[in-house]
Amino acid sequence: MALRHAVLAALLDGELSGYELTKAFDIGVANFWHALPQQLYAELARLEKEGLIAGREVVQDGRPNKRLFRVTEGGFGELERFAAAVGKPSFIRDDLLVAVQAADVVDAGELIVRLGERAAFADAKIELFERLLTRMRGDRSEEEFLGRGRRVGPYLTCLRGLAFEEGNRDWCRRAAEVLRRRARVAEER
Repeated sequence: MALRHAVLAALLDGELSGYELTKAFDIGVANFWHALPQQLYAELARLEKEGLIAGREVVQDGRPNKRLFRVTEGGFGELERFAAAVGKPSFIRDDLLVAVQAADVVDAGELIVRLGERAAFADAKIELFERLLTRMRGDRSEEEFLGRGRRVGPYLTCLRGLAFEEGNRDWCRRAAEVLRRRARVAEER
């Protein structure tokens, strides 16, 4: 997936400024695609030049003018082509996993601390996803929203982010407990 497709997908709910796009990425799109603000602004310029998005300037009193961007017909076509293409499987690339791979020869105490920090980060993300899901579905049940909601895509990707972070948290807790148990056994010898 290219950043261009993530930006196009983020703009599906309506016009956004570059600043609003970076916030949308932080909240939703970051579940599956990470980008720095400067990368997003550069991609907006490229997409506009290619006619996949259109920008318009909004004059503001007492504040700098801003540009709002929306997906064009060409952008919708690009998303269609992207969605129809065969995707590459994803893979894990994580420094913490490299450290845990070396657990038998490094300080287990440090790894336990890092695993605890990662679990706490996952817990914070889980809370965020749960709030987002609640906000998206409003007063409807999840099944009702999934069956009749206006935009189900962001909800489904948020569900994936939730499951991902729950998996991270659970694995970190399990790995830390295994390392604690092994340390206790080693002390008893």
